Amino acid sequence: MEGIESASKQGRRVVVIGGGIAGSLAAKLLQFDADVTLIDPKEYFEITWASLRSMVEPSFAERTVINHKSYLKNGRVVTSPAIDITETDVITGDGTVIGYDYLVIATGHNDSYPKTRQEKLSQYQREYEKIKASESVLIVGGGPSGVELAAEIAVDFPGKKVTLVHAGPRLLEFVGEKAADKAFDWLESRKVEVILNQTVDLNSVSDGNNTYRTSGGETIHANCFFLCIGKPLSSQWLNRTVLKDSLDGQGRVMVDEHLRIKDRSNVFAIGDITNILEMKQGYIAENHANVVVKNIKAMMSGGKKKKMTTYKPGPEIAIVSLGRKDSVAQFPFVTVVGCLPGLIKSKDLFVGKTRKARGLNPKLSQA
Repeated sequence: MEGIESASKQGRRVVVIGGGIAGSLAAKLLQFDADVTLIDPKEYFEITWASLRSMVEPSFAERTVINHKSYLKNGRVVTSPAIDITETDVITGDGTVIGYDYLVIATGHNDSYPKTRQEKLSQYQREYEKIKASESVLIVGGGPSGVELAAEIAVDFPGKKVTLVHAGPRLLEFVGEKAADKAFDWLESRKVEVILNQTVDLNSVSDGNNTYRTSGGETIHANCFFLCIGKPLSSQWLNRTVLKDSLDGQGRVMVDEHLRIKDRSNVFAIGDITNILEMKQGYIAENHANVVVKNIKAMMSGGKKKKMTTYKPGPEIAIVSLGRKDSVAQFPFVTVVGCLPGLIKSKDLFVGKTRKARGLNPKLSQA
């Protein structure tokens, strides 16, 4: 097995597993203070909440799909999945062994991604062509991804028949009923057919007629479909490592107030995989990254426990984009829909802000 070692920064070897929202920011912020290695199966970081816009406007992805090396100028990237963790090393699928003094786990959710940036951009182009060529589109799943995709298609392709089927009793079950109702009304006002409390048998389509059957006995005609359901956490692999006792009964990684993994002084977890009771959203994952970066810097400088930063969940805010101008926003004391909350998110989807946080030009695309 190939080993990666560096004596240039004794006691300052930081390994970050996962190059998503949380992991990319942690690696970027530590790269000039530590010897940083980022482990990720793909060569790029993606601003995931902007991905639905890229399906109706492929050129939008030029700014949202970013090679890790574009922002990680002083770190190392290993393009392979992590498969094992020992007390001192991380082992990847290609046999690389990377020693660590501090470990940050930010693996998010299980999904299949193209390995290269160009392959990802080509995927968006294919999805756009599929939508453009279809008269009718079926979307399965009424969470934020399903709602935002339905809205993007309804706004950019108003002549297409869009049907959204959700198994639950209301859309956007991670937010309050008022926000869910406002999103439902907005979609219906754009002639999106919303079917609740039903599932779709995607294998029921008959050859040649593009007709799907729901669990309620309804039939839906659609030239293409998109599956927008939640992905499982990417944490079960930890059961085969020294961290096998770190997961709770739901597969979430148990962390303390400093975001360190249970019974570990130098291993942290951030992002959606943690067991913190809060909404799982991108800006919250970035808050996790900022806290862990401060704590690792404090520990590298010999800081005592009292100098460690404590993570405290903030007020829960959710903004779901509805096309290019509108959105539904849930704030602690008010829920609003329309172009006013749309000004906050919908035009640029926080892409410029997210790029800037990683030291990139907010407006220009970079490979």
